[in-house]
Amino acid sequence: MRQLIRTLGILTALCVTVVAAADAGTLDDVKKKGFVRCGVSQGLPGFSNPDAKGDWTGIDVDVCRAVAAAIFGEPGKVKYLPLSAKERFTALQSGEVDVLSRNTTWTLVRDTALGLNFTGVTYYDGQGFMVPKKLNVRSAKQLNGASVCVNIGTTTELNLADYFRANRMTYKPVVYEKADEVVGAYDAGRCDVYTTDRSGLAAQRLKMKNPDDHVVLPEIISKEPLGPVVRHGDDQWFDLVKWVLYAMLEAEEYGVNSENVDQMKAGSKDPVVKRLLGLEGDMGKNLGVGNEWAYNIVKKVGNYAEIYERNVGPRTPLKLERGANALWKNGGLQYPMPVR
Repeated sequence: MRQLIRTLGILTALCVTVVAAADAGTLDDVKKKGFVRCGVSQGLPGFSNPDAKGDWTGIDVDVCRAVAAAIFGEPGKVKYLPLSAKERFTALQSGEVDVLSRNTTWTLVRDTALGLNFTGVTYYDGQGFMVPKKLNVRSAKQLNGASVCVNIGTTTELNLADYFRANRMTYKPVVYEKADEVVGAYDAGRCDVYTTDRSGLAAQRLKMKNPDDHVVLPEIISKEPLGPVVRHGDDQWFDLVKWVLYAMLEAEEYGVNSENVDQMKAGSKDPVVKRLLGLEGDMGKNLGVGNEWAYNIVKKVGNYAEIYERNVGPRTPLKLERGANALWKNGGLQYPMPVR
C-alpha cells in the first residue's frame, strides 16, 4: 500500500512537472511562429475594434502591438482572436492565445483560481448605467424594478446584483453573451437600462441609432482595473508583457514619445532615458529580447499618453479625460515601476 501511495505521489509530481513545462516557454513559441496571438473583444471602440478594412485598433490592441514591437521590432506581427466574455479565459488557459488584452477586470478570483496572471492596469474604470433620456431618470437610485441589459459571465453582472441588493431594490436582468447583443437589445427597447464599464458605455453608445437620446447616470458602482492577462507558470512571458506597459508609462513620464525618441536616443544625458532606450544596461537581455525593446515600442507604437489620446482621449469620439489614468505626478494612478 505504501509503495502504491509513493508511486502515485511520483506520478503526480511528474504530471505537475509536465504541465509546468508545457506552460513555460511562451516567448520561445512566439519567436518560432513569428507572431503574437492576442485575444481581444468582439468589437469595443477605443479598446479593440476592427475598422472597415478589418484592421484592429484600440488601447488593448496597442498593448499587443507593443509586445510584438518589443520582441520582433515590428508591431504588425500580431494575430487577433475576437472572444466573448464567456470564452476569453478558456481561450487563454488552453493556449489558444498568448495574451488576453480584452477590457478584462483584475479580481482576486481571476488572479488565483483560474491559473492566470494580470500583468498591470492599462485602464482604471468603474461600472455605470445608461438610460434613455425620455425616462427622466437622474440617479441609479431611481431604477427600482427596472429591466437591465447586461453581459453574462462578467464582473458587470455580479456588480449589478450587489448594487441592487445593497440598495434594497429589485431588477430584471436581461442577459446576453455578446456585447453587441446587449447593446442591440437596449437600443431596441428590450430593457430600460444598459450597464457596463463607463468606458464601455461611452464606446457602445456610438453604435446606437441616436446616441444623443441616451444619458450615463452619475453613479460609479465598482472598481474596474482593466489589463492584460497571461497564464500562470511562465514568469519570463509574464515579465515581458508586464514591462511592456511599464515602458510605455516610463516613456511618458520622462517625455519620450514616438516623435522625439530618435532625438532623445542620440542626445539625452538622463540615465533613465539611456536605460529605457537600450543605451545602458542589459534590460532587454533580462527580458529575453533585444536591448532596443522599449525604443521599438515607443518609436512604432508610442508611449502611454499617445495610445490613450489616439484611442479614447478627449479628441476621439469617446471623449474620455485621463482622470485616474493620468500619471501619478499629475494626480492619477498610473505609476510605472523603474526601468533600472
